[in-house]
Amino acid sequence: YCVTWRVKAVVSTQSTGYAGQMAVLGRSEVAPLIQHMWDQEKAHRAKMNELIGEHRVRPTVLLPIWRMAGFTLGAATALLGKEGAMACTVAVEDTIVTHYTDQIREIVEQEKQEEYGELLKVLKQFRDEELEHHDTGIEHGAELAPQYKALSQVIKFGCKTAIKIAEKV
Repeated sequence: YCVTWRVKAVVSTQSTGYAGQMAVLGRSEVAPLIQHMWDQEKAHRAKMNELIGEHRVRPTVLLPIWRMAGFTLGAATALLGKEGAMACTVAVEDTIVTHYTDQIREIVEQEKQEEYGELLKVLKQFRDEELEHHDTGIEHGAELAPQYKALSQVIKFGCKTAIKIAEKV
């Protein structure tokens, strides 16, 4: 079922995004907060890897590129300061929350809740945790980042593009 891999591609990228943020802000006052979100993303990635194996989903060949892009995006926005890192978090998590919600809806509309019960439970849990990250970013100054609206739109466009490519490749 391709739903698992589409999420996995983005989850993997966000995990490396937090790695990029930590590379820049790892000794700042916001480091424990970023570390917490990163730890959750690592758990998401591990669970998605498990589900990919169970459902025999073919991985995308572009994942190494997305991981590098995620790290670069995380580091670059962290160079703008805490607010830049949080702006990145908000934009990425907003896109991922929407994506998880779409996938949950897809399973329900196809009446496959029983067949994909575990996946549905995981998607709901991860969506809720991503929403928590989004809200944390807002609470920690995301909207104070330089050119917040433009930065957010560019990041969201990149995330949506990665998702669309993952659906195909």
